[in-house]
Amino acid sequence: MKTGIYKEVQIDTSHRLLHYQGKCANLHGHRWKVEIWMEGEPDPSTQILIDFAMIKRIVDKYDHQIILNQDDPMVPRIREFNPVITTPGDPTSELMASIIRNDLYTYCREHGIKATVPKIRIWESPTAFAELSE
Repeated sequence: MKTGIYKEVQIDTSHRLLHYQGKCANLHGHRWKVEIWMEGEPDPSTQILIDFAMIKRIVDKYDHQIILNQDDPMVPRIREFNPVITTPGDPTSELMASIIRNDLYTYCREHGIKATVPKIRIWESPTAFAELSE
């Protein structure tokens, strides 16, 4: 039987968009709300699809981090003082939705969890989000 779950996680991050002309080309921060829908077959012994705390842990690796395009010339300078998470392109809410979805799939595959992520939504502000759905 297929079961669906939902988890919301909020994280604070800073980023900038290297290939964007406007305010977001400057290093700035966001409180991102990450909404995750998952579906699949719960474990027969626990009746749990995936632990909500594990979803939070997977997303939390981005909390209070600087996230930059791997090609951003700021990366080596900031790394002199602070860790930086790099992405294969500008760390937009669209790209972050894809990366976090992939992180969830990797965890599920490594732990034998039969689950999919039919939808993930990343709110960059209270009025703007990116949504990725299968």
